[in-house]
Amino acid sequence: MPSILLDTNVLIYSFDVRYPEKQKHAKSLMYHLESIGAACLSVQCLGEFFRVMTTKFQLSPEEMVVQVEVWQQAFPIFDLTSQIILEAVRGVRDHQLSYYDAQIWAVARLNQIPIVFSEDFQDGQTLEGVRFVDPFSTDFDIDEWV
Repeated sequence: MPSILLDTNVLIYSFDVRYPEKQKHAKSLMYHLESIGAACLSVQCLGEFFRVMTTKFQLSPEEMVVQVEVWQQAFPIFDLTSQIILEAVRGVRDHQLSYYDAQIWAVARLNQIPIVFSEDFQDGQTLEGVRFVDPFSTDFDIDEWV
């Protein structure tokens, strides 16, 4: 069972040539986590990745379809369900998260994934058993999390 949910920004940085250090780190991190079976993705993250890459970065939809398929083979993918939606709206209400951040939290929480790698949350914050870790922070050490 994977123990880390990768947020969309990790996927995007793996393609973002504007930040070569983050790109290198994201790729290395994803390869490592894939090799030991420690990470998973949400269908939300795959959709967000595709949208950002084809609109903001203007990469071809064909190329991005292939990449999404690669990640579907590499990582377990958690679907969005009505229960996740209900949990996400509770996350907005109870924890003042933005809706889409709450949806990431809900996917992790309801699928018993204790760690989310993302730079979009407060590094080290824990909400109802889900801890948010910024894998791009200067003091990040992958060995602490796997």
